[in-house]
Amino acid sequence: MTGDSDAITVGVVGIGSLGRRLAEQFVELDGSELVALADVNEAALADVGEEFDVPETGQYTEYERMIEEGGLDAVGIATPNGLHYDQTLAALDADLHVLCEKPLATNVEDAYEVTRRAEESDDVVMVGYQRHFNPAYHMARERWALGDRDPRFITGEITHDWQSYYENMNDWRMDPELSGGGHLLNVGTHVIDAILWTTGLKPTEVNANVEFHDDEQIFDKQSTINIEFENGAMANVSDTGVVARTREHVHIWDEEGAVYLEGREWDDRTGYTIDDEGTERDPYFGYSRRLSKGSAFLESIVEGTDPPATVYDGLKAVVVTMAAYESGRREERVDIDEEFPFLDGVFE
Repeated sequence: MTGDSDAITVGVVGIGSLGRRLAEQFVELDGSELVALADVNEAALADVGEEFDVPETGQYTEYERMIEEGGLDAVGIATPNGLHYDQTLAALDADLHVLCEKPLATNVEDAYEVTRRAEESDDVVMVGYQRHFNPAYHMARERWALGDRDPRFITGEITHDWQSYYENMNDWRMDPELSGGGHLLNVGTHVIDAILWTTGLKPTEVNANVEFHDDEQIFDKQSTINIEFENGAMANVSDTGVVARTREHVHIWDEEGAVYLEGREWDDRTGYTIDDEGTERDPYFGYSRRLSKGSAFLESIVEGTDPPATVYDGLKAVVVTMAAYESGRREERVDIDEEFPFLDGVFE
């Protein structure tokens, strides 16, 4: 802890692996002071509190008490998916800045409500999509979402090993109230968000083939998703949690070539371009990212700017993800405007 009276005081809710890393950033970064932790696991709470020099008076088993009593300016939320909605709204009710890990919520209605509440607030609300800090993904965004080129053909894929979760069904990810979905909502959302954020395209229809693990069709194991966009572009997103290694790619083509974004395990993603003559160029190989989640969050608070991953980015990813689930369950194409008519203007 810094003891700096000008520092932004932060509390972290949820101290699993993600929350622990987030807490460490707020300890190490200039301009922030980690003053509180909340988790239902008292033993883990004591261990992490000791590690990061958070006294017992700043350790809470109830996040509501931490928000009310912790003397906070901001909250980092790294709890299971199904808790994000209530915890984010509680923080906004207390006029606190919020960094919420993805997904923003586990259904479109809740994600929309969080977005509406965030828009009514002067506080920063950031979603933890780390590809938004990645130079290779920024290269793609500058070409399309912020540029004047028109994406035409897109493929995305992410693979991951969740096989033990499906076999044992004893992890929080296999609890419907905590998880809200399977591999697509927990991991595949990264690729969906990346495509929406880099291209700026408006999705209109989703047609998905989803393999579920359970009879209630909550915990998907793998899926193939076709997304149609208003400009006529098409995307195919493939997601699986039943393979041995993590690999990721997003490939986006326009009439002048392509950007290829690649990843191995959870290392930083790299990218290269292909020009209109088919020549490959590697401008973003071996880079290092400029921002962490914590530093980007603090920068937005201090400068009064939008965070790299906004609440709208979080909402858009939830919309397409939930449209894919509905398409897979009903085995039919889903029109996004018809499925979620209250979203008028979100993708504009």
